Amino acid sequence: MKCTLLLTAALSIGLLCSSSAQAQDRDVIAGIPVNYDESQVGDYKATLPDVLTMNNGKKVTTAKQWKKRRAEILKIFEEQQYGKWPAKKPKLRYDLQEDLGFEGTAVRKQLTLYFSEDNNGPKVDVLIYLPKDANGPVPLLLNLSFMQNNVTVSDPGIKPGRRWDAKTGSYVELPAMQGQGRRMGFGMDATIKQYLKEGFGFATLCYTDIQPDALDTETAGVRGLYLKKGQTKPAADEWGSISAWAWGVSNIMDYFEKDADIDATRIALTGCSRLGKTTMWTGAREDRIKVVIASCSGEGGAALSRRNYGETVGHLVAPTRFPYQFAGNYSLYGDKVEQMPMDAHMLVALIAPRPLLLSTGDTDTWSDPKGEFYAAVEAAPVYELLGKDTMGTDVMPPAEQPIYSTLGYVMHDGGHGVLPQDWTYYLEFMKRYL
Repeated sequence: MKCTLLLTAALSIGLLCSSSAQAQDRDVIAGIPVNYDESQVGDYKATLPDVLTMNNGKKVTTAKQWKKRRAEILKIFEEQQYGKWPAKKPKLRYDLQEDLGFEGTAVRKQLTLYFSEDNNGPKVDVLIYLPKDANGPVPLLLNLSFMQNNVTVSDPGIKPGRRWDAKTGSYVELPAMQGQGRRMGFGMDATIKQYLKEGFGFATLCYTDIQPDALDTETAGVRGLYLKKGQTKPAADEWGSISAWAWGVSNIMDYFEKDADIDATRIALTGCSRLGKTTMWTGAREDRIKVVIASCSGEGGAALSRRNYGETVGHLVAPTRFPYQFAGNYSLYGDKVEQMPMDAHMLVALIAPRPLLLSTGDTDTWSDPKGEFYAAVEAAPVYELLGKDTMGTDVMPPAEQPIYSTLGYVMHDGGHGVLPQDWTYYLEFMKRYL
């Protein structure tokens, strides 16, 4: 399939496949056919697990019972899809540089979290902007970015980021790029300023700081820190890279709770594509995230796997593609999704009763926007059981018509990635629920 790399002003980088290529149901990825014909989707509901039925067959009818069912579902996703986090967190160390950014109009903090005692070990740089004249702790949006901070924002003085070099098996520091972001089309400056004006903080980080996004990196990044003696890769039910990235966010939340300028009880999280999947899993695991905004998370995220449409589990776990992002057990379902004990509607339900906005594009057929919408429809009974409003319909809305219910949904007019108007949708959602 011919794809073009999309670099949006939102810095959410994904593969934007041409509509002509997507329309061809004869396409093959990693030797596996891709279906874009709704008539060939199949009866996905026939084997869809009931989100409100316990493993022992008992029906869930109360919020108290849901807590037990939720624990069952969380364990399934831990062991069968994303992989378990280490039981013990590291003793975090951090460096903090604080000054003013955007020509003195905002408080800027540059945080480096170290995940080990070795300064050259895994670490993550988090760039934080806060309103300069805030009267107290502020709510904040944490953005999982594909780009390093000094490329994400063109504000002078941002520390150079790092990239993973597969040839050397190590991180390489990027050259200073202050001021170049805007010329490259990456600048998030205007978006961040918009959030600051509305009283929200904005933080961003490059996800590969936490764990490389590449095959054969099980001994690198934070996953390498927790290998047992004799292990060369995590066990089949232990964390893949998505779970590692989510674990990193959980550690960042620990810092937010220590920062008197940040209201850690009002944190929103967003990410796109594989970082949309990461956003979903982080929201499921980390209940300190109060608003979850997942963009184009697709297969392996918020799209129903039992719908044979666009990318499938088989495509994800193909040996040459992204098996490292998931627990080893996930590969067992590559050609038998109907046997999975979980599906995306159950992942959506794990975030209840907290606000969740599923964001996608109406032409992003590879990620199956309809599959995300129907996952929300199937998860709605959990939100309703917990007294929260849902979309109230099983008919997809047109593009650019957001549904801002607690369990919400919006499609932009376009394909894979975050478009400028999406940031406005996210801001409106946050204003309603934070």
